[in-house]
Amino acid sequence: MSSNCYGLQDPSARLNDSIELLYVTRSRYGADWHSIPHTHYFTELFYVISGEGSFQIEDMRFNIHPDQLIIVNPTIEHTELSQGNQPLEYFVVGLSGQNFVAPGSSETRYVKLSCAAQREEYLFYFKAMMRELTEKEPSYEAVCHNLAEVLVAKLMRQTIHSNLGQESRKSSKECLKAQRYMDEHFKENVTLDILSELTHMNKYYLVHAFKRELGCSPINYLINRRIRESEFLLKTTDYSVSQISQQLGFSSPSYFSQSFKKMVGIGPSEYRNAAQKEPSAEN
Repeated sequence: MSSNCYGLQDPSARLNDSIELLYVTRSRYGADWHSIPHTHYFTELFYVISGEGSFQIEDMRFNIHPDQLIIVNPTIEHTELSQGNQPLEYFVVGLSGQNFVAPGSSETRYVKLSCAAQREEYLFYFKAMMRELTEKEPSYEAVCHNLAEVLVAKLMRQTIHSNLGQESRKSSKECLKAQRYMDEHFKENVTLDILSELTHMNKYYLVHAFKRELGCSPINYLINRRIRESEFLLKTTDYSVSQISQQLGFSSPSYFSQSFKKMVGIGPSEYRNAAQKEPSAEN
């Protein structure tokens, strides 16, 4: 009989106090999906399962392929774009409490890792977290958090990381529900009272915390989200300005036009005319 026993040099080494799992999603691009640049108060892990496309970080864009993992640090504007004939399929994990930087790199906004050698292992963690969240067996949240800790520990071997601190994590969590609710319900009548009830926070404190994290109030965030959606509709549909205003929950077409011009610099009709001229200008 032979036996090998290995002890831990630091039995107290844990990540519980440094990270918090916020969500896990699995998505596949479809014809009805369009991407909009956005930011988070937390770190996001974006793992490409299949397909081809590109990733935009602020004003920079690069191609992405299967088994690449993009780590986007907090407050960095980003989005993904898929190729029509090879739609992207990917996992996204939201984590608070950690920043990541590639060793020897001055780039602090994101990290791009090639994970082909770790594909089976990483997909195990992503799929296991998704399964736990879907089936909701007893203690599923504890299982998910522990899986996330192992995944982050693995990533720490390939990156330089820093703890964002309890204060930052707390603020992130306070505003996350409000932000995600507005992203999903921006066409509806969203009020501070609704957000306050959703987050169990005093609405005046919510405004203060949200503005501290994002740099604008929840209502301004909602307006900006609607304006970004209106840009897509103005470019790709024949809906009138009045119809778009109504679809996106603005109180009147005039208020929509006023808000659009304040954010974009020109009115909706001017924006549509300019967008329609772009293809001919390229020929």
